[in-house]
Amino acid sequence: METKTNPRISKREFISRVATRSALPIRVVNKVYESLLGELTGAVSCGETVVLTSFGRFYRQDHKGHKVRFGKSNIDDYVVLKFSASSSFNRRLGGN
Repeated sequence: METKTNPRISKREFISRVATRSALPIRVVNKVYESLLGELTGAVSCGETVVLTSFGRFYRQDHKGHKVRFGKSNIDDYVVLKFSASSSFNRRLGGN
């Protein structure tokens, strides 16, 4: 009987696949990956929306804090990263 594994790809596996596909050394792909994430994080944390045409957009969403139901503490306001896939990307995945 076959068991299903979690369909996740680790950072290491992802970088390895990109390196193979692009015929670039893993060190180069890793540097590009780290730079991409750094730039994305910096832009979104400053309130900018990052739009990658034919892929999607990354943006920050502010959430209001609230009182904890059973207790005297509060949850402060916080920010989360959101991603919205483009319609062309969704079509490539077999969506609408």
